[in-house]
Amino acid sequence: MPTTMTRMTGLTAGLLFAATALAEAPMVKEQAPGFYRTMLGNFEITALSDGTVKLPVDKLLLNTTEEHVHNTLADNFLSAPLDTSVNGYLVNTGDHLVLVDTGAGSLFGPTLGKLVEHLKASGYEPADVDEILITHMHPDHVGGLVSNGEIVFPNAVVRAHVEDQNFWLNEENLKAADEGSKGFFKGAMASLNPYVESGQLKPFSKDQELVPGISAVSASGHTPGHSLYKVESEDNTLLLWGDLIHVAAVQFPQPDIAIQFDVNSDQAVESRAKAFSEAEETGYWVGSAHLSFPGLGHLKTADQGYEFVPANYQGDVGSAETAE
Repeated sequence: MPTTMTRMTGLTAGLLFAATALAEAPMVKEQAPGFYRTMLGNFEITALSDGTVKLPVDKLLLNTTEEHVHNTLADNFLSAPLDTSVNGYLVNTGDHLVLVDTGAGSLFGPTLGKLVEHLKASGYEPADVDEILITHMHPDHVGGLVSNGEIVFPNAVVRAHVEDQNFWLNEENLKAADEGSKGFFKGAMASLNPYVESGQLKPFSKDQELVPGISAVSASGHTPGHSLYKVESEDNTLLLWGDLIHVAAVQFPQPDIAIQFDVNSDQAVESRAKAFSEAEETGYWVGSAHLSFPGLGHLKTADQGYEFVPANYQGDVGSAETAE
């Protein structure tokens, strides 16, 4: 019969072994599948992460200084280059499955291009999507439309503003662009032209309802046809901002700070100021491609500019009610 000392020695050895085994376990270093789900009235909203990309925002932001950007980021426990989210949004209206932006696909390197994977993890397949709404034709918003040159969403109509189509899919504009911008045109053409050829690209030219409950809202400046999408159900509203903002810590307090990616930075600042004011005044939900995932929340006034209040996590989405 083992003695008490023998049992204690065995227990100690077991604990030491367990500690050693845990210490030697390899780190996974991956997040869980990147989707977040909530309800907007009767509509199901699923935020989809395409991943994150490190951006040298201190070098990219305009109407400011590198020192100011560094100091503001530091005040928010951040630094440059900044891990920047790329988000898309899936709206299930009950009659339509609508995807707003498709992520970067293979156009931005290994840290992006995860949107389709996360769409599948969320319970849907690319073939289920019947409407794709593109906020603008920058590569990190349209790259997911194709894979190895093949259409990813075989049953979807792709909608984008005609001004973006005319600008980014124009061969003469590509030829005239500086070397640093040519990649944007090539990415747009590679991603959209297969849908042009298949007859699935159907541009719009004005603010209008595109499917019941979802409307386009012009917000030019970042690109000529940059568009927001207003989602409305049961007196609840969500406005999906696209690239209205890139660096929350810097641009919410100072909306006049622009970024080099803007085609027309003055117009982009005007569009941002209008959208921020409206969001604060109405209290509706907002979602944006480059706010930290899932990028959903509200705006309120702050001592300087605005403050973003992220959505509260909901564990039981089916029973949740969204309130303005």
